[in-house]
Amino acid sequence: MRITFLGTGTSQGVPLIGCMCGVCQSADPRDNRLRSSVHVQTDKISLVIDTGPDFRYQMLRAGVRELDAVLFTHGHKDHTAGFDDIRAYNFIQKRDMEVYCDERVDLILHKDFDYVFTDMKYPGVPRANVHRIGNEPFEINGELIIPILVYHYKLPVFGFRIGGFTYITDANYIPDEEFQKISGSDVFVLNALRREEHISHFTLQQAIDVASRANVKSTYFTHISHQLGLHEAVEKELPGSVHLAHDGLQLDI
Repeated sequence: MRITFLGTGTSQGVPLIGCMCGVCQSADPRDNRLRSSVHVQTDKISLVIDTGPDFRYQMLRAGVRELDAVLFTHGHKDHTAGFDDIRAYNFIQKRDMEVYCDERVDLILHKDFDYVFTDMKYPGVPRANVHRIGNEPFEINGELIIPILVYHYKLPVFGFRIGGFTYITDANYIPDEEFQKISGSDVFVLNALRREEHISHFTLQQAIDVASRANVKSTYFTHISHQLGLHEAVEKELPGSVHLAHDGLQLDI
C-alpha cells in the first residue's frame, strides 16, 4: 500500500492575501500546505479521501492517473468543494465514479452539485454512483474499509481504516468504542490544528496524547494551520514515532 498526502493544511487561520507570517514566507516546501486530502493505492484499488477546493491541482501534482473511488469524511466545503473535478476521471476511464459517504454528505453533494444528479444531465457533467455508508465495514473492489466514527465538536465525522492505515481528520473526540479500531495500525494519521484550544479540532498536545494511547507504529499529523508554526521547528518537539505530514509525502506500508 502506498499513501500519498495530497494536502495537509486547512483554511483555518490562513489570510487570503498579504500574509507576512513565518509560514507564508517560509522557503521550506513542507510549509506550503493545500487543504487536507490523501490518496491510497493498494493492489486492489486507487482511492481518495475527500475532494477539497485544491483537488484538481493535487491530483495533477501527484500524477494520479486512475481513480476507482472517493471516500468522504464529512460535508464541510474544504473537504467537498473539488467534487466537480471527478469529471476528468469519468472522461478518461469511461465510467462513473464510485462515491462513499454518509447521509449528511450525500444530501450536501446533491444540494451543492445538483447538476450531477438531475435526470436531464448536461453533456460532460461529472458522473457518480453514491453509496451511503454507516458505521459498518464495507468493501470496494475487494478492499475492506472500516469506518471510524469520531466527532468534530457535535458533528459526526468518519475516519477510515484500510489495512494497516488509519486516517482521521477534523476531530476533537474519539469515543472509546471506536478507539479499538485504530489499534495496531502501521500508520495513523490524525488532525493537529494548532497549539491553542479549539472548539472542534485536536490541538497539538491533544493529538500527541491520542497518538500515545493509540497503540500504533507511527503517527503523522495533518490538517495543520499556520498557527501551529514551521514544519522543521514543530517536528523537533514531537516524540520519536510522531511526525508532521507534509504535502507530497509518500509512505509505503
